[in-house]
Amino acid sequence: MNKIEKLIADLCPEGVEFKELGGIVNILDNQRQPVTKSKRISGIMPYYGANGIQDYVQDYIFDGVFLLMGEDGSVINKDGSPVLNWAVGKIWVNNHAHIMSEVPDIALLRFVYFYLQTVDVTPIVRGTPPKINQQNLRSIPIPIPPLAIQQEIVKILDTFTELEARKKQYEYYREELLTFEDDVEWKALGEITASIASGRNKSRSTIGDYPVCGSTGQLGYCDQPSYSGETLLVARVGANAGLVNMVCGEFDVSDNTLIVRPHAEWDIRFAFHQLTQMNLNQYAVGGGQPLVTGGLLKSLKVCLPPLSEQARIANILDKFDSLVNDISAGLPAELNARRKQYEYYRDKLLTFKRKV
Repeated sequence: MNKIEKLIADLCPEGVEFKELGGIVNILDNQRQPVTKSKRISGIMPYYGANGIQDYVQDYIFDGVFLLMGEDGSVINKDGSPVLNWAVGKIWVNNHAHIMSEVPDIALLRFVYFYLQTVDVTPIVRGTPPKINQQNLRSIPIPIPPLAIQQEIVKILDTFTELEARKKQYEYYREELLTFEDDVEWKALGEITASIASGRNKSRSTIGDYPVCGSTGQLGYCDQPSYSGETLLVARVGANAGLVNMVCGEFDVSDNTLIVRPHAEWDIRFAFHQLTQMNLNQYAVGGGQPLVTGGLLKSLKVCLPPLSEQARIANILDKFDSLVNDISAGLPAELNARRKQYEYYRDKLLTFKRKV
C-alpha cells in the first residue's frame, strides 16, 4: 500500500465528498478588465486572455496565485478538458478567462488545477464561439479529499511538470544567448562552411560496422564510411526538414540529409545551437513535402561573434542540451515517459470513490 492509499484508507475509507467548483474557490471575474490593444501600455506584467498570455502591460489588477480557465473562444482542448493557465505574481486578466483563487482549508488551488485537467467539459460548452459561462463553471463537481491527501497528490504531480519547465528554461536561455547586438559581424553560411552537400546513402541495412546517419539519428549501418570527424547534419526533406543534429567518428549519411561542415572560424558546437535556434524548417519550400536545399542554407546569414565568445556560449548551451535533448540520457525520452506517467498517475490519483 503506497502513501496515498494509506492516507485514503485512514482518512476517508468511505469515500470523499464532491462539491461544486463555485463553492471551493474564489471566482474573481467581476474584477477583470479588458483593454483593447491600442490602449495597452507596454510593460512587464503578463496580460492574460482565454488561452494564456496575450501581451505584456505596464500595470496589473491581480497579485497572487491564480487558476485561469478559458471562458470564450479557446475554452476546450482536443481531449475535452478545459483550457487552463496557472498564473503567479502580478497579472492583468481580460474578460475571456475566468480567474480563481484559493479558499484556505477547503481545497488546494493546485489540486483543483490538476483535477480540472481530467474533466470533460464538452457538455457545458455552449454557443459559437464556444463559451463556458460562469454558472456552468460553478457547477463543475470536484472531489474534496482531506488536505493531507491533496498535498501528497500535488507533490507527486508537480515532479512531472518540473521537467517541462526545465525544457522551457533551456529554450529561453538559448534564445537569450544567441541574440546579439548590431556590432557583431554577420556572414552567409556559404562563407563560413567548407561545404554544404547532400548525403548519398540510400540503404537501411541492419548489419555493418559503421552507422548511416540522418538528422534525426542513426538510421542503419554500412560497410564503408564516407565521412569522419565532427559534422552537422540537417534534414533535407519531409516533416522534419530543417532539424539539426551533430555526429562524429566514422559514418555515412542518408540521401535525405544535408552535410554542413563549418570552417574553423565557426565553432561547430556553437553552429549546432545557432542553426537549431534559427528553426530552419521555416525556410523549407514545397507544399506537401517540405524541402530545405543546400543553396538556401548557403545564402542564410548568421551572427559570428569572436571564437572565444562562441565557445563560451556553446559550453553553456551544451550543459542544457545534454540535459534536455540527448536521446539516450537527456529529457526527451524521459519527458515522453514522464508525460505518459503523469497522465496515468494524474487520472489514477484523482479518481475517488464518491461518499454516499
